[in-house]
Amino acid sequence: MREAAVAEKKKAGLFDLRGILALLFAVYGVILTGMGLFATSQEDLDKAAGININLVMGLVMLATALVFFGWARLRPLAVPVTTEDGASAESDH
Repeated sequence: MREAAVAEKKKAGLFDLRGILALLFAVYGVILTGMGLFATSQEDLDKAAGININLVMGLVMLATALVFFGWARLRPLAVPVTTEDGASAESDH
């Protein structure tokens, strides 16, 4: 039973910065993609040499968010667990 408790405490997903960054990239990516699809005028395209920068950067940010979510999911943050006497739990094995 002690090993199950140690296994549960090793993951610290709530404190993983990659998840927070992924969420921020996703939110801004959705906003920019929406702006690129629905609020870009011909004048804006002319200023940017015909490239819909909001749309392109929004899609890049969404792809970056997917990479960060995948990275955090595939390689979760492991926190070393210490026992009450200060020894590392992994040294018991």
